Amino acid sequence: MRQKIVAGNWKMNTTYQEGIDLAIAIDKAVAEKGDKNVQVVVAPPFTHIAEINKVVNNERISVAGQNCATETSGAYTGEVSAEMLWSAGADFVILGHSERRSYYGETNDMLKIKVKKALEFNLTPIYCVGEVLEEREANKHFDVIKKQLETVLFDLSDEEYKQIVIAYEPVWAIGTGKTASPAQAQEVHKFIRDLLVAKFGETAKNTSILYGGSCKPSNAKELFANPDVDGGLIGGASLTADDFLGIINGF
Repeated sequence: MRQKIVAGNWKMNTTYQEGIDLAIAIDKAVAEKGDKNVQVVVAPPFTHIAEINKVVNNERISVAGQNCATETSGAYTGEVSAEMLWSAGADFVILGHSERRSYYGETNDMLKIKVKKALEFNLTPIYCVGEVLEEREANKHFDVIKKQLETVLFDLSDEEYKQIVIAYEPVWAIGTGKTASPAQAQEVHKFIRDLLVAKFGETAKNTSILYGGSCKPSNAKELFANPDVDGGLIGGASLTADDFLGIINGF
Protein backbone atom coordinates (compact mmCIF):
# COMPACT_ATOMS: atom_id res chain seq x y z
CA MET A 1 0.00 0.00 0.00
CA ARG A 2 1.33 3.42 -0.94
CA GLN A 3 2.39 5.76 1.84
CA LYS A 4 0.47 9.03 2.14
CA ILE A 5 3.01 11.83 2.53
CA VAL A 6 2.68 15.55 3.15
CA ALA A 7 6.05 17.32 3.02
CA GLY A 8 6.55 21.00 3.85
CA ASN A 9 9.28 22.78 1.90
CA TRP A 10 10.08 25.91 3.88
CA LYS A 11 12.50 27.17 1.22
CA MET A 12 14.59 30.18 2.38
CA ASN A 13 12.20 31.17 5.14
CA THR A 14 12.36 31.43 8.96
CA THR A 15 15.23 32.48 11.17
CA TYR A 16 16.67 29.80 13.41
CA GLN A 17 14.31 30.51 16.32
CA GLU A 18 11.31 31.03 14.05
CA GLY A 19 12.00 27.64 12.51
CA ILE A 20 12.22 25.90 15.87
CA ASP A 21 8.97 27.55 17.00
CA LEU A 22 7.22 26.52 13.77
CA ALA A 23 8.42 22.93 14.08
CA ILE A 24 7.16 22.75 17.67
CA ALA A 25 3.79 24.18 16.60
CA ILE A 26 3.48 21.66 13.76
CA ASP A 27 4.47 18.81 16.04
CA LYS A 28 1.82 19.83 18.57
CA ALA A 29 -0.87 20.22 15.91
CA VAL A 30 -0.08 16.85 14.35
CA ALA A 31 -0.06 15.15 17.75
CA GLU A 32 -3.43 16.56 18.73
CA LYS A 33 -5.36 16.60 15.46
CA GLY A 34 -3.29 15.08 12.66
CA ASP A 35 -4.21 12.14 10.45
CA LYS A 36 -2.15 9.30 11.89
CA ASN A 37 -1.98 7.55 8.50
CA VAL A 38 0.02 10.38 6.92
CA GLN A 39 3.81 10.58 6.94
CA VAL A 40 4.61 14.21 7.76
CA VAL A 41 7.91 15.69 6.58
CA VAL A 42 9.34 19.17 7.18
CA ALA A 43 12.20 20.55 5.08
CA PRO A 44 13.63 23.57 6.91
CA PRO A 45 16.79 25.50 5.99
CA PHE A 46 19.98 23.49 6.57
CA THR A 47 20.81 25.55 9.66
CA HIS A 48 17.72 24.29 11.51
CA ILE A 49 17.80 20.55 10.78
CA ALA A 50 19.68 19.18 13.78
CA GLU A 51 17.70 21.12 16.36
CA ILE A 52 14.33 20.49 14.72
CA ASN A 53 15.14 16.80 14.67
CA LYS A 54 15.43 17.03 18.47
CA VAL A 55 12.23 18.98 19.17
CA VAL A 56 9.76 16.95 17.08
CA ASN A 57 8.51 13.44 17.71
CA ASN A 58 10.35 11.44 15.08
CA GLU A 59 7.60 8.84 14.97
CA ARG A 60 5.22 11.55 13.72
CA ILE A 61 7.46 13.92 11.79
CA SER A 62 10.56 13.36 9.67
CA VAL A 63 13.05 16.04 8.66
CA ALA A 64 14.36 16.65 5.14
CA GLY A 65 17.07 18.64 3.49
CA GLN A 66 16.09 20.93 0.63
CA ASN A 67 19.04 19.87 -1.54
CA CYS A 68 22.38 18.09 -1.34
CA ALA A 69 25.71 18.25 -3.13
CA THR A 70 26.93 15.90 -5.84
CA GLU A 71 30.06 15.22 -3.75
CA THR A 72 30.52 13.63 -0.33
CA SER A 73 33.13 16.08 0.96
CA GLY A 74 35.95 18.32 -0.13
CA ALA A 75 36.71 21.84 -1.32
CA TYR A 76 33.15 22.81 -2.31
CA THR A 77 32.51 26.05 -0.47
CA GLY A 78 28.89 26.57 0.48
CA GLU A 79 27.73 23.04 -0.37
CA VAL A 80 26.01 20.60 2.02
CA SER A 81 26.52 16.89 1.46
CA ALA A 82 24.09 14.01 1.83
CA GLU A 83 26.28 12.63 4.61
CA MET A 84 26.02 15.94 6.50
CA LEU A 85 22.22 15.85 6.21
CA TRP A 86 22.14 12.27 7.43
CA SER A 87 24.45 13.10 10.36
CA ALA A 88 22.14 15.98 11.37
CA GLY A 89 19.18 13.61 11.51
CA ALA A 90 17.53 14.06 8.13
CA ASP A 91 15.60 11.13 6.64
CA PHE A 92 14.61 12.74 3.33
CA VAL A 93 16.07 15.19 0.82
CA ILE A 94 14.28 17.18 -1.87
CA LEU A 95 16.09 16.95 -5.20
CA GLY A 96 15.37 18.56 -8.54
CA HIS A 97 12.99 21.24 -7.29
CA SER A 98 12.07 23.59 -10.10
CA GLU A 99 13.74 26.51 -8.32
CA ARG A 100 17.01 24.60 -8.18
CA ARG A 101 16.70 23.73 -11.86
CA SER A 102 15.83 27.27 -13.00
CA TYR A 103 17.85 29.48 -10.61
CA TYR A 104 20.94 27.32 -10.17
CA GLY A 105 21.11 25.43 -13.44
CA GLU A 106 20.71 21.94 -12.05
CA THR A 107 20.47 19.43 -14.88
CA ASN A 108 19.08 15.92 -15.08
CA ASP A 109 22.64 14.59 -15.25
CA MET A 110 23.57 16.40 -12.02
CA LEU A 111 20.43 15.15 -10.33
CA LYS A 112 21.18 11.58 -11.31
CA ILE A 113 24.39 11.87 -9.26
CA LYS A 114 22.58 13.55 -6.35
CA VAL A 115 19.94 10.83 -6.17
CA LYS A 116 22.64 8.16 -6.00
CA LYS A 117 24.50 10.13 -3.34
CA ALA A 118 21.36 10.52 -1.23
CA LEU A 119 20.66 6.80 -1.42
CA GLU A 120 24.26 6.04 -0.45
CA PHE A 121 23.64 7.81 2.87
CA ASN A 122 20.20 6.35 3.55
CA LEU A 123 18.25 9.45 2.62
CA THR A 124 14.93 9.09 0.81
CA PRO A 125 14.98 11.37 -2.24
CA ILE A 126 11.82 13.34 -2.98
CA TYR A 127 12.59 13.73 -6.67
CA CYS A 128 10.77 16.61 -8.38
CA VAL A 129 9.65 16.66 -11.99
CA GLY A 130 7.45 19.06 -13.92
CA GLU A 131 6.98 21.44 -16.80
CA VAL A 132 7.08 25.21 -17.19
CA LEU A 133 4.19 27.13 -18.72
CA GLU A 134 5.67 27.23 -22.23
CA GLU A 135 6.11 23.46 -22.23
CA ARG A 136 2.56 22.93 -21.01
CA GLU A 137 1.12 25.28 -23.64
CA ALA A 138 3.18 23.54 -26.36
CA ASN A 139 1.81 20.18 -25.17
CA LYS A 140 5.38 19.01 -24.43
CA HIS A 141 4.88 18.37 -20.71
CA PHE A 142 4.77 14.59 -21.01
CA ASP A 143 8.02 14.55 -23.01
CA VAL A 144 9.73 16.80 -20.46
CA ILE A 145 8.63 14.68 -17.52
CA LYS A 146 9.56 11.44 -19.25
CA LYS A 147 13.10 12.69 -19.84
CA GLN A 148 13.40 13.90 -16.24
CA LEU A 149 12.40 10.46 -14.99
CA GLU A 150 14.33 8.32 -17.46
CA THR A 151 17.62 10.23 -17.20
CA VAL A 152 17.70 10.36 -13.42
CA LEU A 153 16.02 7.18 -12.22
CA PHE A 154 16.15 4.47 -14.86
CA ASP A 155 19.67 3.29 -14.02
CA LEU A 156 18.69 2.56 -10.41
CA SER A 157 18.47 -1.00 -9.22
CA ASP A 158 15.08 -2.26 -8.07
CA GLU A 159 16.24 -2.00 -4.44
CA GLU A 160 17.43 1.57 -4.91
CA TYR A 161 14.25 2.55 -6.71
CA LYS A 162 12.08 1.34 -3.81
CA GLN A 163 13.40 4.29 -1.75
CA ILE A 164 12.25 6.97 -4.22
CA VAL A 165 9.36 9.41 -3.73
CA ILE A 166 8.24 11.50 -6.72
CA ALA A 167 6.82 15.02 -6.60
CA TYR A 168 5.06 16.42 -9.66
CA GLU A 169 5.41 20.20 -9.87
CA PRO A 170 3.47 22.03 -12.55
CA VAL A 171 6.01 24.87 -12.43
CA TRP A 172 3.45 27.35 -13.75
CA ALA A 173 1.45 26.75 -10.54
CA ILE A 174 4.24 27.41 -8.01
CA GLY A 175 4.00 30.75 -6.24
CA THR A 176 1.54 32.04 -8.84
CA GLY A 177 -1.69 31.25 -7.06
CA LYS A 178 -2.62 28.99 -9.97
CA THR A 179 -3.27 25.33 -9.31
CA ALA A 180 -3.52 22.43 -11.69
CA SER A 181 -7.07 21.14 -11.71
CA PRO A 182 -7.61 17.80 -10.00
CA ALA A 183 -8.09 16.28 -13.45
CA GLN A 184 -4.79 17.76 -14.72
CA ALA A 185 -2.96 16.53 -11.62
CA GLN A 186 -4.38 13.02 -11.96
CA GLU A 187 -3.57 12.87 -15.67
CA VAL A 188 0.11 13.59 -15.05
CA HIS A 189 0.37 11.46 -11.92
CA LYS A 190 -1.07 8.49 -13.83
CA PHE A 191 1.35 9.12 -16.70
CA ILE A 192 4.25 9.10 -14.21
CA ARG A 193 3.06 5.92 -12.52
CA ASP A 194 2.47 4.11 -15.80
CA LEU A 195 5.96 5.06 -17.00
CA LEU A 196 7.53 3.84 -13.76
CA VAL A 197 5.52 0.60 -13.73
CA ALA A 198 6.66 -0.11 -17.29
CA LYS A 199 10.28 0.19 -16.08
CA PHE A 200 10.21 -1.13 -12.50
CA GLY A 201 7.14 -3.37 -12.50
CA GLU A 202 4.91 -3.94 -9.50
CA THR A 203 7.28 -2.03 -7.22
CA ALA A 204 6.26 1.23 -8.89
CA LYS A 205 2.63 0.68 -7.96
CA ASN A 206 3.73 1.41 -4.39
CA THR A 207 5.65 4.59 -5.26
CA SER A 208 4.29 7.68 -3.53
CA ILE A 209 3.71 10.49 -6.03
CA LEU A 210 3.10 13.89 -4.47
CA TYR A 211 1.49 16.97 -5.98
CA GLY A 212 3.55 20.15 -5.64
CA GLY A 213 1.79 23.18 -7.03
CA SER A 214 -0.01 25.67 -4.76
CA CYS A 215 -1.74 23.03 -2.67
CA LYS A 216 -3.75 24.64 0.15
CA PRO A 217 -6.24 23.49 2.80
CA SER A 218 -9.02 24.64 0.50
CA ASN A 219 -8.06 22.37 -2.40
CA ALA A 220 -6.12 19.53 -0.75
CA LYS A 221 -9.11 17.26 -0.30
CA GLU A 222 -10.10 17.47 -3.96
CA LEU A 223 -6.51 16.91 -5.14
CA PHE A 224 -5.84 14.04 -2.76
CA ALA A 225 -9.05 12.28 -3.80
CA ASN A 226 -7.37 11.36 -7.09
CA PRO A 227 -6.29 7.70 -7.23
CA ASP A 228 -2.68 8.48 -8.18
CA VAL A 229 -2.11 11.50 -5.92
CA ASP A 230 -0.52 10.30 -2.68
CA GLY A 231 0.01 13.61 -0.93
CA GLY A 232 1.69 16.94 -1.44
CA LEU A 233 4.97 18.82 -1.48
CA ILE A 234 3.83 22.05 0.14
CA GLY A 235 5.48 25.47 -0.07
CA GLY A 236 3.94 28.58 1.46
CA ALA A 237 1.13 26.80 3.27
CA SER A 238 3.68 24.77 5.26
CA LEU A 239 4.87 27.94 7.02
CA THR A 240 1.74 28.06 9.17
CA ALA A 241 0.96 25.15 11.46
CA ASP A 242 -2.82 25.46 11.02
CA ASP A 243 -2.63 25.57 7.22
CA PHE A 244 -0.19 22.68 7.11
CA LEU A 245 -2.44 20.65 9.40
CA GLY A 246 -5.39 21.39 7.14
CA ILE A 247 -3.49 19.84 4.23
CA ILE A 248 -2.32 16.85 6.29
CA ASN A 249 -5.95 16.16 7.10
CA GLY A 250 -6.97 16.50 3.44
CA PHE A 251 -7.22 12.77 2.77
